Amino acid sequence: MDAIVLLREDHKTVEKLFKRFEKTSDDDVAERRRIADEVIEELTVHAWIEEKFFYPAAREAAPDTKDHILESIEEHHAVVWMLSEIKGMDPADERFAAKMSVLMEQVRHHVEEEEQDWFPDVRKAMGRNRLTELGGEMEAGKSRAPRDPLAVPSADSK
Repeated sequence: MDAIVLLREDHKTVEKLFKRFEKTSDDDVAERRRIADEVIEELTVHAWIEEKFFYPAAREAAPDTKDHILESIEEHHAVVWMLSEIKGMDPADERFAAKMSVLMEQVRHHVEEEEQDWFPDVRKAMGRNRLTELGGEMEAGKSRAPRDPLAVPSADSK
């Protein structure tokens, strides 16, 4: 699978989880916990494969995207930090839904920037064959990606 297609599929998966969460009520604490746990795993794996495989390849193929990549890494850092907080929170906590809401806003902004402003440039620079090869590497990498946001190295330690 093409690397950009793989990332877009991840984005769709997370957006569906966000929509499910938004439909829950304050009484649905068990469902909120289940959805939040799925979001935590999906976003942790996604951020890891993006930083491990996609960003370095994109930066090499399209050096002028360096600033976008650096900003994306910092956005990931903020998201992973929020995920680690959500992981440790009681879904009955009055701040749980608010924290999830802020997470959703940040992720949606990040996705919009990637898909509209950045992916087209990367697609043009990399070409179909390289994107397909990279997609295979990323797909294989998912199996060894951390599922716990606390296990993700910070951007500062890379």
